[in-house]
Amino acid sequence: MIDSIWATLIALGTAGIFVAAGVVYVRRRALSVEDYLVSRNTAGLGLATATLVASGMGAWILFSPAETGTWAGMAGIVGYAIGAAAPFVAFVLLGPRMRHLMPEGHSLTEYVWHRFGPVMYVFILCVVVFYMLVFLSAELTGISLAFELIGDTPLALTALIVGLLTVAYTAYGGMRASLFTDRIQFYLVIPLLILVLAAAASALDGFGDAFSAVSDDSPELLSASYRGGIEFGITLIIAVLAANMFHQGYWQRVYAVRDETTLRRSFLIAGLVSIPLVVVTGVFGILAIGKGASEAHDSVAMFSLIVEAMPAWSAVVVLLLALMLVMSSMDTLLNGIASTITSDLARYRPDLAGGSLLRSSRIITAALIIPAIYVASQGWSVLYLFLIADLVCAAAIFPVFFGMYTRSFSASGALISSLAGLVVGALLFPLPDFSAWNGLPLSGSTLYSFAAALGVSTVLSIVLNFVAVNRKVGEYDFTRLAQQVKLIAD
Repeated sequence: MIDSIWATLIALGTAGIFVAAGVVYVRRRALSVEDYLVSRNTAGLGLATATLVASGMGAWILFSPAETGTWAGMAGIVGYAIGAAAPFVAFVLLGPRMRHLMPEGHSLTEYVWHRFGPVMYVFILCVVVFYMLVFLSAELTGISLAFELIGDTPLALTALIVGLLTVAYTAYGGMRASLFTDRIQFYLVIPLLILVLAAAASALDGFGDAFSAVSDDSPELLSASYRGGIEFGITLIIAVLAANMFHQGYWQRVYAVRDETTLRRSFLIAGLVSIPLVVVTGVFGILAIGKGASEAHDSVAMFSLIVEAMPAWSAVVVLLLALMLVMSSMDTLLNGIASTITSDLARYRPDLAGGSLLRSSRIITAALIIPAIYVASQGWSVLYLFLIADLVCAAAIFPVFFGMYTRSFSASGALISSLAGLVVGALLFPLPDFSAWNGLPLSGSTLYSFAAALGVSTVLSIVLNFVAVNRKVGEYDFTRLAQQVKLIAD
């Protein structure tokens, strides 16, 4: 535990440094609407990899894997690690396809509008914004809980400091500022994480005693055959993959990278890097169980271990690490949501000049932080917040991306498949305590819920497409995407 005043100063100082860095960097450069939204074709392999790791490995990596480890054990952690890497691998395949179809594109919702029409567009826009707002709220929730545990800082105060200062440079510099600060955060995060791991090993005299205690009291957490862990691990693979395919921050980076070769390499490297990071942080949850330090709040199991067993300086290092992680992911989320809405606004209001669009995007970015701060001040479970948003994405992932490869799949087919998957998945989805909320068979299981959402939407999409092909319904002309989606003029 550290003094609350020092904890507040750490938050203010760390966030303030990145605000200054982002603003100074952008002020020295002319900023167009395209720079603000996607910073098109500017990132080489080094910068692309750095921004993908920094923005993708947000503060959630210190909270959710450790929380998973406290009850799903190593099997759940391994599933989480595979799930964290899976979206990057998917973008290796889907990213070049999107750049080929829409070389001057900006967002996933642009593709949905032109490929499936306004009704499906509204549905997917709601999915994207809902998921990213929940992600944003979960990030703020996690850092606020950590500061409350280590520094006895009120949840609302931490959420205000981190939220408002992150939005300050994000609203000002957009994607250009996000790329720049991500590079700095990437080079600091990995060494700090290694330092924390070394401090934990030293404070615990190695991990043997903690693992022995887990082996005696909760042996299932260390078992590769633990059914609960395996089921939840499979759930996470589906959930994390599906959700991140609707992460606009990644689609911005699909267009920000220099070329398709850089895209494939950077996303693949980021996926490989994510696996050991998730495993290492997830193990802290198991160690917290072994030391009896996880009772306070499973979402901050890693921080509970630090308070219980590690020196005070390590708490400062972890708070710095968490702040950099949360800001790197939050600026991506804020800019991602704002860019989605702004690129769509440019289509609706072609009369708006570049300056007006920039102002609109900055206002949208600033407004987004308000609901996130409120949610963070409530201290709800970080993991459960993610699962709600992930379920919606699991129901929509196959119909949306199936349309990138087949000409016969219709807008009505995509919408019906997505909604059917969502309804079935929601009927099986558990309550916050992971119990069933109805008497349906198999209800209350995250695995059955996500498998049903993905399975129903996938099977129905294939069936409806097969029917459309046999009836020789009109086929979509993919060349229309490149013709209709253009750069936004200043």
